[in-house]
Amino acid sequence: MSQGSEALSYDIFLNLEVADGQDLFRSDANTDRYGLIPQTPTPGTNPDGLPIGISKTVATNPRWKGEYIAITCAACHDSELTYKGKRIRIDGGAGNHFDFLGYVYALDDAMQATLTDSAKFDRLAARMGATSPDAKAALRQRYESEAQIVHVFRTRTLVTPGPWGPGRLDAIAGIVNRVTADKPGIPENWSTPLAPTKPPFVWNTPQSSWTQWRGAQQDPIDRNLTEAMGVLMPMDLHSKTPAEGLFDANAELLNLEKIDDLLARLAPPKWPEDVLGKIDRKKAAEGKVLFVANCTRCHNSYPYTWTAPNKYGKSFIEVGLVQQKYVGTDPGQFEDIRPYAITGQLAPYLPGPFAGKDLIPTGALYVILQKEVLETALSKLQLTDEEKLKIHGYREFPLPSPTPGVYKAAPREGVWATGPYLHNGSVPNLYEMLIPAAQRTKKFYVGREFDPVKVGVDTSGNSGKFLVDTTIRGNSNAGHSFENGPMGNGVIGPLLTEEQRWALVEYLKSIPEEDGQITPFGGPPNPKTGHGDWGN
Repeated sequence: MSQGSEALSYDIFLNLEVADGQDLFRSDANTDRYGLIPQTPTPGTNPDGLPIGISKTVATNPRWKGEYIAITCAACHDSELTYKGKRIRIDGGAGNHFDFLGYVYALDDAMQATLTDSAKFDRLAARMGATSPDAKAALRQRYESEAQIVHVFRTRTLVTPGPWGPGRLDAIAGIVNRVTADKPGIPENWSTPLAPTKPPFVWNTPQSSWTQWRGAQQDPIDRNLTEAMGVLMPMDLHSKTPAEGLFDANAELLNLEKIDDLLARLAPPKWPEDVLGKIDRKKAAEGKVLFVANCTRCHNSYPYTWTAPNKYGKSFIEVGLVQQKYVGTDPGQFEDIRPYAITGQLAPYLPGPFAGKDLIPTGALYVILQKEVLETALSKLQLTDEEKLKIHGYREFPLPSPTPGVYKAAPREGVWATGPYLHNGSVPNLYEMLIPAAQRTKKFYVGREFDPVKVGVDTSGNSGKFLVDTTIRGNSNAGHSFENGPMGNGVIGPLLTEEQRWALVEYLKSIPEEDGQITPFGGPPNPKTGHGDWGN
């Protein structure tokens, strides 16, 4: 299902070679190299055998008409765990093997190589049936334009001092750069992506009070369209006036709504005992007692504490919001974006106190522009009042302002399948989440093999060669530490014994306790209410 993104033409993608050979870029071998999950062709739904997370976009906006290839939600939220030759599909988890940055860089390398190597271009043209001089010239003109889009995405939007590796991307800087710098044509607004982050798991997301690692969003259509903006959704932020197309976009809002509806039915994955080993139920029960005593101040637990019903009768899972200074984890997400941005040609269309200003806070410009694009797209749909409520997830407006400087502490059901841990993937397994932070592994390999004992990734280097160095900016594995001392400043619990740590690991393996443990959207009939905040 398309979310409106357009990376490059569908026919070019199907026939493009890798940079350093004649194998097709879309081949299963190359797909697997960068951690996407290959799929066999399926008539009707996937006739060309695209991998999970890559789909065809048939543009509905006539300004960007055509058939394109693009990344979808599943690229970053579907994964596979491998253990002793068996594979476990995790839908809606953290795409812990997909090297997003590596994939984009490799795509740019392939496109640039085909631009400069006439033999490569001739083979591309032949595969696409462009054999006459006129057909080849037309193809080359189209190809050059699309190669430039990918090249800008690599060299401006995502350029960074070092690789992020599998399972991580700086989505905040990438999206803000596209919205405030690249698309408006104001390169001075660019921010260096310095906070690589693992995608969070998304089961229970539509049902939750806050989403994103920073607990910054409630409106599902706003959140999901923003993600599409970051991965090459066409949008006009450079025209002089709305009448000339300013704020127009290839926004597939109804598709995004369908995806969110599906997520509301997605259950967290249950530990597969037939593959990963039996759970010690006695030890897990001991761990549950420890979890309640040490973790539920921040992490809500099933069947969850819920917000009071809003005026539409909907309740939401209370999500803990914890001050970064309290939990002590890497602060990069709050230091990633330059403080101010130039407004340029957009100044006359900014609301309220920002109208006509040459310079405003970058965050404010970003929010204003994404809202303008969203409202422009919504206006084209001519929704009924009920349809408007639904597409906004029955949220009550005006929405509360997000609390600055907090991290979200979501419920832990299914967390066993989402290592490595912390928002930046700097802790290899659940066991190390329960020890003093100073004792954690400072450098480790991210492997594809699953570790069912400590519960996380293989760090041996045998199944993955990317080295996570937690001394590099953005990679800190500090905080969320269990040690003796005053609470706060990174200490969130007491020093645990070895027996207690392993009991907690066993409990985290055991939840959810039931297959298909789907949480009702809008809350149970008589929800409990309370607060999930700690350290605010």
